[in-house]
Amino acid sequence: MDINLEKEAGLIEAVLFLESEPLTADAIANISQLSREVVDQCIELLKEKYTAENCGVELSVITGGYVLTPKKEYWDTVKERYGNKNEGKLSKSALEVLSIIAYKQPITRAEIENLRGVSPDNMLRLLIERQLVKEVGRRDTPGRPVEFGTTKEFLKFFRLNSIAELPQLDANEEERFVLAR
Repeated sequence: MDINLEKEAGLIEAVLFLESEPLTADAIANISQLSREVVDQCIELLKEKYTAENCGVELSVITGGYVLTPKKEYWDTVKERYGNKNEGKLSKSALEVLSIIAYKQPITRAEIENLRGVSPDNMLRLLIERQLVKEVGRRDTPGRPVEFGTTKEFLKFFRLNSIAELPQLDANEEERFVLAR
């Protein structure tokens, strides 16, 4: 670590440790009262520090902000005790609706029903309540149906920086998401 930035990097590390939500570099600069340039340099130093094999945490970028998270290889071991208490409690049906929305957004209730073959109303209500899904607009078709998409909470829940980080579907999986028109 650069001798001149050790103290600053330590301050930023403390801020990230204490915050539960991802923070942008600008927010870190504001909280720490350091310049954005110093924050950027310190973030690079912290990234190097956390890439060491014997380190149990990493500096992750989630929803465009920095946050300290357990390394992926340790997450399965610790998530039951330290993870979100609601995590893992989504039913198979809720996960099915959520995956359809994630991969096909924006999508209407009728399109979800078309793909699943059953009404998604209860699952949509649950996913909206959990703030994993939200109304993102209205389709410009007769009846102007509501379109649904995922939220920042969805990204946090699955530890993603953006929707582009979703796993790619193979040809067989992609077929299941094709809407009959």
